[in-house]
Amino acid sequence: MNRTTLSLIAGTTALAAVTAFAAFDSPSASGAAAPEAAAQRPVERTGLLCPAPSMSDIADTAYTSFTPATKGAASGGKAQLRAAAAQSGDEPGGSGKSKGGKGSTRQTDAPVLTPKAPGTPATGETSGAETPALIGTADGGFAPGWTVQETTEVAAGTGRGLLGVNCTGADTEFWFPGGSTAAGRTDYVHLTNPDDSAAVVDIELYGKDGAIKSPLGENLTVKPHASEPILLSTLTDERLEDLTVHVSVRSGRVGAAVQALDDKAGGDWLAAAADPAGGLVLPGIPKDATDVRLTAFAPGDDDADLKIRLASPAGLITPAGNETLHVKAGMTTTVDLGDVTRGEAGSLVLAPTDQTVPVVAALQVIRGKGDKKEMAFIPATAAVGTRATAADNSVKGTTLALTAPSGTATVKVTASAGSEGGSPVTKTYTLKSGTTQNIDAPSPAGLKGTYALTVEPVSGAPVYASRTLAATEGTVPAFTVQTLPDDHGTVSVPQTEQDLSILQK
Repeated sequence: MNRTTLSLIAGTTALAAVTAFAAFDSPSASGAAAPEAAAQRPVERTGLLCPAPSMSDIADTAYTSFTPATKGAASGGKAQLRAAAAQSGDEPGGSGKSKGGKGSTRQTDAPVLTPKAPGTPATGETSGAETPALIGTADGGFAPGWTVQETTEVAAGTGRGLLGVNCTGADTEFWFPGGSTAAGRTDYVHLTNPDDSAAVVDIELYGKDGAIKSPLGENLTVKPHASEPILLSTLTDERLEDLTVHVSVRSGRVGAAVQALDDKAGGDWLAAAADPAGGLVLPGIPKDATDVRLTAFAPGDDDADLKIRLASPAGLITPAGNETLHVKAGMTTTVDLGDVTRGEAGSLVLAPTDQTVPVVAALQVIRGKGDKKEMAFIPATAAVGTRATAADNSVKGTTLALTAPSGTATVKVTASAGSEGGSPVTKTYTLKSGTTQNIDAPSPAGLKGTYALTVEPVSGAPVYASRTLAATEGTVPAFTVQTLPDDHGTVSVPQTEQDLSILQK
């Protein structure tokens, strides 16, 4: 018997032994009971990426880290945030707009914050234009549902106001309906690579007439553990008010977010929209919104026809004059909904009129008027699922919006301990079918510092949520909105048992 044959037998035997641990006879074949359903177990490691917060010298940024207490979570562990390198735009794949010098990278090792225990927020602050992007990891008891909020105040200049973003994990594809290269807008796509090898990324732009030729958006290289802000207006000569930005990764993975800065309407982060789907929910439009603009895009080959409805406190209603929306395939479509909420809480619900065609969508929301206005974004989002958390809350200035578009639901909301003191408080709420409520969220007893809000559906239909932070910057009603999809704090683990009999078959 030659060496190749021996190797083949050894490899086959090893594979069989590994496979045996997850092998079962079917009930019909063995007479045994069916295997138990997969169990939900807390994750043991989580990664988050926070983009560089601002290019303004007068920016003040607060970071808040929080891990909700999770039953069955591992003991020990830690969470940490470290600075990403700032990649120079003069290097291959660079945009020419990075903050490092020519051919340079910059990295700071001092931690922004140090979480001490699950269930209690940890906070940190930075200021100025040199704050880098952050790469975070959490393991053990800190991993399940780990949340980091980045909130920046800019007192003046382009993009002044309140900018907020929930740090997210790395992925390979992102959709951003609502970008712009118009005069007066300065939009950056921030790409952060958490891994040990370079990532290669394409940025595609779609306007009202379809795809925009942009060779400079192809084959962009993001170095390992580095972050790169790319100015959208450097990718095309066209100045378009409404764009859909598509980030796709050829190799590796990145975190991505769009920072939209406006000369007159302030600025905020546009987070990635939920994956393309036939029906979408955009929750938590502020009740005092003075203008709401919907941007939608159908990435496939078919046009989409959508019903537009507003989930109000009284139920689902159809905005007068905006009953439906036709979205041409491959073209960005916008509609101005005006002050659609008319002083009440509201969420936008998009549903197919007939044929289901996947779309992506986001809202640009304005509060205030004239030179005293501020903008924020609400992308379509996934349901809360098992649990979702919003960090960096205060008694004043925080609004939690909950909506149950398809049926009645019961929801539990927990206010964590404060970052500097206070005890958790939990309340339960019932949402009527098709409604949105700006709930009177609980706050910790004896609160000191900031706190986190954790939303957990108890029963009923799917629930969608967002959290609004508001602050007055002079006479400007500054605000930012973060949606609350499932935190993926648990993972499905199949029930298995050892079955060595497979080795005899």
